[in-house]
Amino acid sequence: MKKEQELKDIVKERYTQIAEQGKAENAASCCGATTPSNKIYNIMMDDYSETDGYNETADLGLGCGLPTEFAKIKIGDTVIDLGSGAGNDCFVARHETGAEGKVIGIDFTPIMIEKARTNAEKLGYNNVEFREGDIDAMPVSDAIADVIVSNCVLNLVPNKQKVIEEIHRVLKPGGHFSISDIVLVGNLPDALKEDAEMYAGCVAGAIQKSEYLQLITDRGFQNVTIQKEKPITIPDDILSKYLSVDEISAFNKDATGIFSITVYAEKEGDASEKPKIKLSEISEGLTCSPDTGCC
Repeated sequence: MKKEQELKDIVKERYTQIAEQGKAENAASCCGATTPSNKIYNIMMDDYSETDGYNETADLGLGCGLPTEFAKIKIGDTVIDLGSGAGNDCFVARHETGAEGKVIGIDFTPIMIEKARTNAEKLGYNNVEFREGDIDAMPVSDAIADVIVSNCVLNLVPNKQKVIEEIHRVLKPGGHFSISDIVLVGNLPDALKEDAEMYAGCVAGAIQKSEYLQLITDRGFQNVTIQKEKPITIPDDILSKYLSVDEISAFNKDATGIFSITVYAEKEGDASEKPKIKLSEISEGLTCSPDTGCC
């Protein structure tokens, strides 16, 4: 069993490569990490192209849902996007929160941060900021976010409980999140669970759906709701890299299921009493430099 840091390094290395791939290649594989399938395009991702705020340059085809569609973002909100990639979900969120709000994207892959900042600069968004860091140790202060979104990222983090704790920490009382992610029902074959490429491909790092939801409720989040759920089918030409013909047949007949779910939950507290935070207050406690992008 690989240690947490080893798994993080695997993901960081792979997503550095993914950042340079085209959207079609990413979308035809498992989160861009595995060999593209010849049979199915768009294995996991949903189509953003008709979404207000969509930016084609920032869409790398890596998601498994449309969390911003369900996130109930309002004008003036402060929104944090976990695993922000090239910035697409941040730009969609910015459309919802308007110039009066603030959007912060967090990603631990330097090239993704660079791409996202370039995209934001081209769009002229001075209220969209990208910070390099781990989502299980977010580089933001306590209780600053009205809304948190994330698209197919928590499954890549070894310590998912720590991420849930961090989400709770940075949300304001009464704040909420809408997160799309990959979960399992039943057990994956060992060959899939142990393969580094499948881990970076969002599947091997996924946990049981029941465990995922329990982590959220155990932390005290309220009104936990599955907003959308869809099955994920891994084509045989991808599975053949890891399983024999007989194993593929057994896997496809098994009760095991891989699902994309979009989960909504609220932090305890009265949302009507949440103080509005000025943009200057959001960067308190963070040392500003060209590397953080918060100057």
